[in-house]
Amino acid sequence: MSLSPAPHAAAAAALPTLFVPHGAPTFALKPGAAGAAIARLDGSLPRPRAVIIVSAHWQTPVPTVGSATRLETIHDFWGFPDELYTLRYPASGCPEAAVEVAAALSAAGLPAVLDGERGLDHGAWVPLRLLYPDADVPAIPLSLPLSHPPGGGPQAAWELGRALAPLAARGFLIVGSGSVTHNLRDYQLAWRNGGQTPAYVRQFADWIDARLQAGDTAALLDYRRQAPGSVQAHPSDEHLLPLFVAWGAATAAGTPPTTARLHAGIDDFVIAMDLWAFGSSPSDPLQDAAFLPN
Repeated sequence: MSLSPAPHAAAAAALPTLFVPHGAPTFALKPGAAGAAIARLDGSLPRPRAVIIVSAHWQTPVPTVGSATRLETIHDFWGFPDELYTLRYPASGCPEAAVEVAAALSAAGLPAVLDGERGLDHGAWVPLRLLYPDADVPAIPLSLPLSHPPGGGPQAAWELGRALAPLAARGFLIVGSGSVTHNLRDYQLAWRNGGQTPAYVRQFADWIDARLQAGDTAALLDYRRQAPGSVQAHPSDEHLLPLFVAWGAATAAGTPPTTARLHAGIDDFVIAMDLWAFGSSPSDPLQDAAFLPN
């Protein structure tokens, strides 16, 4: 597998998996450096059959796979500039590929259902609009499970990713979309109080990166107790769960994936916009990611 520029090449081996930030909804209007890092991936990855997109903004009792032929652009936010509500991402779905995704989940012992109506919430269409601006790669939304596997949380998200792992070798690009830090109260306070960035924002993001680079799955899954500022970084953890999906999907036979941090930055004072790619083999050239400068 190579990440050298080959935008239309077929994937000959497992594609890497990605964790991408989707920021505040205004990220769609002002993508900045993080958006540029996502956009560069289009010219650097083999062209996938379809993108499986796991957004922090779609949670269901059991894993649910979007199987619509055309995917509605969902504007699931309010109080933002009118321009945001005019944006559309005219993505196509792929019912046949959605069935394949559901079958992979079932083969791993997870319950899976199909949803023929679900579109793309802003956690999905905002980064996809940067990654594939021509909307020429089919998208398959996949929900975060609240109760299956039992317990939910990081372990369930990681196990969902593990169930998806075989699909990375069959031409699917697996993308988790969330945020390394997500505290709406601090977001509002920062804007009111002069735009100071709390120390925990970078401390937490750097701890996550260090554990990813070390392949320390146990510490990552236990981040709530081990990471500095974890509860402040995530009063609730839905925005971090897609990271565990992407990490699990690149974990081969229990071997932690290789990791490349492709961007590290902070938007809106408190939103860490880190972007990672994960590979399933130690030989993957993810560490040679100089073509994607921060």
